[in-house]
Amino acid sequence: MAAALKLMCVMGLIVLISILAIGNVAAAGECGKSSPDNEALKLAPCAEAALDAKAPVSAACCAKVKNMGRNPSCLCAILLSNAAKASGIKLENAITIPKRCNIANRPVGYKCGRES
Repeated sequence: MAAALKLMCVMGLIVLISILAIGNVAAAGECGKSSPDNEALKLAPCAEAALDAKAPVSAACCAKVKNMGRNPSCLCAILLSNAAKASGIKLENAITIPKRCNIANRPVGYKCGRES
């Protein structure tokens, strides 16, 4: 009886550890293994342009957007992320940045959420 109880406790512990380990595995999302919030921080050079549609877009911003623009779903996830919302960017301004950077292969007509 004691041996059966020990076995059940060990099995329960193994199941618990397995569940915890699976929960900590980073799932690939729109931006791969990085979260949209983390990726949003990389777009800090674009903050002024995302706040004001008439502000000049820096070369550093254009380079970041060109790189991230290869994955439109990630770019949308970034624009709709909590970090972007907390920064106060305006989605209607932010979605114009690829055009303002004259990025030739930008996703034309791509919609990010209801507001774009």
